[in-house]
Amino acid sequence: MAANYWASTQKLYWHFSKSELQDMRQELETGDSTVSQQYPLPDGRLLNIFFNQQLVKLGKRLSVRQQALATAQVYVRRFYIKVDVRDTNPYLILATALYLACKMEESPQYIRMVVNEARTIWPEFIPSDVSKLGECEFYLISEMNSQLIVHHPYRTLQELQGRLSLGQDDVSLAWSIINDHYLTDLPLLVAPHVAAIAAILLALTLKPNQGSLPGPASTAAALANVTQGRNSMPQPSVSSAKKPQDRVEYFAKWLAEGEVDIQAVVDSTQELISLYDVWEQYSEKTCKEQISRFVRARGLEK
Repeated sequence: MAANYWASTQKLYWHFSKSELQDMRQELETGDSTVSQQYPLPDGRLLNIFFNQQLVKLGKRLSVRQQALATAQVYVRRFYIKVDVRDTNPYLILATALYLACKMEESPQYIRMVVNEARTIWPEFIPSDVSKLGECEFYLISEMNSQLIVHHPYRTLQELQGRLSLGQDDVSLAWSIINDHYLTDLPLLVAPHVAAIAAILLALTLKPNQGSLPGPASTAAALANVTQGRNSMPQPSVSSAKKPQDRVEYFAKWLAEGEVDIQAVVDSTQELISLYDVWEQYSEKTCKEQISRFVRARGLEK
């Protein structure tokens, strides 16, 4: 097991650029253009929201910890950059990903229990034969090349809580934003610590009475000058962090003292904001109907 992210299979084999992800998905789309045209899918981010909500439903019934849920979401994202959604039964993939993630996060579930609970939520899509889930497990493992260790941003958030003197409200909001980042491509695009720092930035710039996260310009503004004159920035003291006049400015100064990729942090905040913008268009009914259409038509629920 790789204890260090930089030496892990996650960094070596599951870290991509946006253009690489786009090419991989385009290849899947053009692989069978007839199927793609016959069964259109919603925006990928909306589909991710739907998958996340379904995983959460199953996770609650099984009392699964958040980290196992997060690992399952990463498995689903990895799997679906190699396999077209329309060639699978997504409900079986979700149940299998959670079952496998629980094993890897050392909180295993009985396969029969996972199947029973999944059938309670999606009775028309989950076969009663537990061997189907077992077969699907090997399918996932094969497509992920047995590279199953996932590093998450939660640890970085916990480590920075004291260093940045973050309040409990800040940490709770940042934790929720990290949960949301699994609905984007960020787990495949940036290192976990970058995702954690982006979540902290958004948590600090979120106004108490604001109903939604601020726009890219306002969040990026706090970092606009950080890349210039890193060496000229004074080192922030812990005491100043306890009662900062401008917590965002202090956070930017702290970033300037390190070697974090500032552009990656800004890009990550914009990716998250884009998710929140598109979330307003989300319709669970529409996603469910579009998935059910190709699963039933192609006999994938059997």
